[in-house]
Amino acid sequence: MTRRTEWPVSATDQHAGPGRGNAAEYMAESEGAYEPEAGPGRDTGSDAGFGEGTGRRARSRTRSSGSPSSSRAEKGEPRDPVEQARNICLRLLTGTPRTRKQLADALHKREIPEEAAEEVLSRFEDVGLIDDAAFADAWVESRHHGRGLARRALVRELRTKGVDSAVIDEAVGQLDSEQEEATARELVARKLRSTRGLDRDKRLRRLAGMLARKGYGEGMALRVVRQALEEEGEDTEGLDEPF
Repeated sequence: MTRRTEWPVSATDQHAGPGRGNAAEYMAESEGAYEPEAGPGRDTGSDAGFGEGTGRRARSRTRSSGSPSSSRAEKGEPRDPVEQARNICLRLLTGTPRTRKQLADALHKREIPEEAAEEVLSRFEDVGLIDDAAFADAWVESRHHGRGLARRALVRELRTKGVDSAVIDEAVGQLDSEQEEATARELVARKLRSTRGLDRDKRLRRLAGMLARKGYGEGMALRVVRQALEEEGEDTEGLDEPF
């Protein structure tokens, strides 16, 4: 049977979405029972790195005592795997929102028992600290307007984050074809000047290749690039063929 650990939750926590505020409040609650572990290393991807050392003095005390239990106590590391899992998730969520899969992978990497990990992840979902739908919506908004990524590229990225297919479909559904094409035109307009002086076919390949890398389909990319070149006075005859 899955053991359930009841943690105090304020009314604000019950309704707030994932973000720094809730994670910070949970961290404050946990620090009353034990000192935090050594801080995690900089996370640059979906899997987080965690620092193991606590400084030379801590290592020196550990060596002199020779006791594993005293070593854990000096590091402030909780013995309960549920508390360990909770602490790890809080540290990751304090930096940025994460998907359930990203947190589950981090717990697995730290060898947290599956039962304890499941309990903590479910609890965090209950109080809104994990919300894959909100994560996907924010990801689409940020990556489309910030990087100009098309729906195909956004779907690919969200899959790597472990987001469910139905949630992905709903998130990318906020981008319609007209908005996607408008963004493609903006991207080409920014890049167009740097291609001046090149022959027509090379300009076509460079501009269309840029759109392809951002997930735009071949038909849309060709249409957008052709129109941009025509507006500059280029002869676009023969550019209907796939590139």
